[in-house]
Amino acid sequence: MSAYAVSPYAQSYNQLLVVPSFGDIDAYARAVNAVPMLTPEQEYSLAVAYRDDQNNLKAAHALVISHLRVVVSIARKYAGYGLPQADLVQEGSIGLMKAVKRFDPNHGVRLVSFAMHWIKAEMHEYIIRNWRMVKIATTKAQRKLFFNLRSMKSGEFMSQKEIQDIATELKVKPEEVVEMNLRLTGRDIAVDGGIDADDDAQSMAPIAYLSDETQEPTHVLARRERDLMQTQGISDALDTLDERSRYIVEQRWLANDDEKSPTLHDLAAHFGVSAERIRQIEVAALKKMRTTLSVNDRR
Repeated sequence: MSAYAVSPYAQSYNQLLVVPSFGDIDAYARAVNAVPMLTPEQEYSLAVAYRDDQNNLKAAHALVISHLRVVVSIARKYAGYGLPQADLVQEGSIGLMKAVKRFDPNHGVRLVSFAMHWIKAEMHEYIIRNWRMVKIATTKAQRKLFFNLRSMKSGEFMSQKEIQDIATELKVKPEEVVEMNLRLTGRDIAVDGGIDADDDAQSMAPIAYLSDETQEPTHVLARRERDLMQTQGISDALDTLDERSRYIVEQRWLANDDEKSPTLHDLAAHFGVSAERIRQIEVAALKKMRTTLSVNDRR
């Protein structure tokens, strides 16, 4: 019998997992926020139960429901694209389920950190497919530009220096930055405005004036500072590792989105050791990085 099956917490927890439909997104958000958070021990027990028995849907269900608040929180950040929040939450929930299916608690990270990529990936795909009828981001570089340009530029109008700086950082051409900015700042004509509606009526359609609260100046500055700290922090943590450990971490956790991360067996063949030895090195490296990041956060 699995650890999940004998856990009194697990039995009582599932009695609380009643989440309303998407009819009222605010009610849905309140419901998922009311679901108790998992402790590290509870999360590990559930994750091990599901990893060892893929038919243990109760364990998977508990892991998914307890993290739906994260999906709602991330969906809020994409309000400025004018898409239904319920649809974004639904797509993000699919990403969360994919993350739960692939999550290995022995990697030494919490599910919320692991799931972020999968949740955002599903939302990004949905936004790209539906934000405009004409696809505006068809390559990997354009997608990266699409999802970062709003937070990177200082205002509606950009100087040549700012355009060049953004292009250099995102590894795209300056003209691509200019073109994407024009597309992002252009207004959509709402379908419900009607064919015969005049220009004033069209410009007042809801899709044309939805605000993006994430672009409020204090939010932008806070996000930039947080991103800088995270990027620099990870770089500093990687610098504490030996060459082999750093290579393993980079290949397993920091590979590009379009690259398939190597398995433990792939890396074992590369270094001529066992897969278990690679796993041990990975766990030790991640533990050392967490310690470094923790020390930096307290400074």
